[in-house]
Formats: sequence, structure tokens, C-alpha cells
Amino acid sequence: MNFYIMTLFPDMVMGGLSTSITGRAMEKGLISVEAVNIRDYAGNKHNSVDDYPYGGGAGMVMQAPPVWDCYEDVCTRLGKRPRVLYMTPQGQVFNQSIARELAKEEDLVFLCGHYEGIDERALEAICTDYLSIGDYVLTGGELPAMVMIDCISRLVPGVLNNQVSADIESFHDNLLEYPQYTRPEEFRGMKVPEVLLSGHHKKIEEWRRKESIKRTLKRRPDLLADANLDKKERMFLEELLAISESL
Repeated sequence: MNFYIMTLFPDMVMGGLSTSITGRAMEKGLISVEAVNIRDYAGNKHNSVDDYPYGGGAGMVMQAPPVWDCYEDVCTRLGKRPRVLYMTPQGQVFNQSIARELAKEEDLVFLCGHYEGIDERALEAICTDYLSIGDYVLTGGELPAMVMIDCISRLVPGVLNNQVSADIESFHDNLLEYPQYTRPEEFRGMKVPEVLLSGHHKKIEEWRRKESIKRTLKRRPDLLADANLDKKERMFLEELLAISESL
């Protein structure tokens, strides 16, 4: 899978993504990440890509021509027009479902704005998706792009050493992940749940599913409406709800 990041700060995104799991995936050739510097398409000796907004107002706006020319260069090299994701707090909030959808693409372009944003004409011309990582404002789109690439990359076959991890961690079946434990068996008086030491795989799986349901109800009850639960698990959830309502 190939990621292209249109940005004013290529060192920032490449420095972050070249480490840990995404870095190893790049080394193995499972994913490729290229930061394309929009300033290279400025067309002036100062590499200026911004100007004052028409109509007045605070701050500066990134100009349309360098953004368009940067995009056109990427398309020319690819021989096609890939999906372009614009990082903006006005966009749809990114989630695991969107990540799974995007992971099916061969090429993805991330457009990172800065200053007060990008000339609307460039956005209308090239963007296919408007995405956000939350209802707050950041200095630029680089951090959201890195977050999304990290998440999407985990879904690419082979990126995780244990592919099962991608299938059962948080948001699998719209549930949060169950609690995890490792050695020592006792820490500051707190013991590992006995079922995890039993070696009984069916009981362990049942315990983990129940803990996922309990944790989701406590921390993200909004997810439960679309949770994939069997009849027995639905009954368990109803019991938990009845207990919480009686308190």
C-alpha cells in the first residue's frame, strides 16, 4: 500500500512514520510513504505558498496553484488519480470502520493544510474525502495524517507480526479490547485473574468477551448499539444494564 503526503513539513511526517511498526513495514516493502513538499511547486524564488485571504481576516491561506501542481505531479507519476484525503476539523471523524475501508485502496493521498487552510478552489478540484481526528483545531494536517496512516497500516497484511492482533484489538465487533496482563502474577497486591492462568481456552475467550462488553459499557456505551453480540452476550449486556439502572 502506498501513502503520499502533500505537506509543507516533510521531515515532520517522515520522522514520525519511519519508526516503530510503520517504519518496519516500510523497510519490508509492505507499505511505502512519500512526503511531497508543496513548497517545491511554489513557482517563486522564496518558495512562498500562502497569501492574505480575500475579504480580509486573520492569518494566511495556502494558495491553490502549488497545491494543484503538487497533486498533478503525483497523479502523473502514478498514472491515475488516487483518492485524496484532506485533513480538516470540518471533516467526518475518522474511525476504525473508515480505516478498514481505506485499507482496501492501493494508493492514498493525504493533503495537509496549514495557516488558515487552503484555497477552496484547490480543495474542490482534488479532494475526495474530508477527514478529522476530533473536534479540535491543530496547527496543521500532519499529525492527523500520521495518525490515520498508522491506523490504516496496521490493517495491511503482514504489517503486524501477529495478524490476529489486528483482528481482536479495540473496536473489533464494535467492542473495546479486554484487559491485558503479563508477568509477574502479582503486582502491589493485585493478582492476574485466575481464568487467564487456567489454560482453558474456551473459558478464557468467554471471560475476555465479557470483559470487553463491560469495558465498552463503562467507557464507550455509544458503541454497543452496533456491537456484534450473540444471544448469550446480549443477555449478559442486559444484566449489566439492569444492574447499572438499579444503582
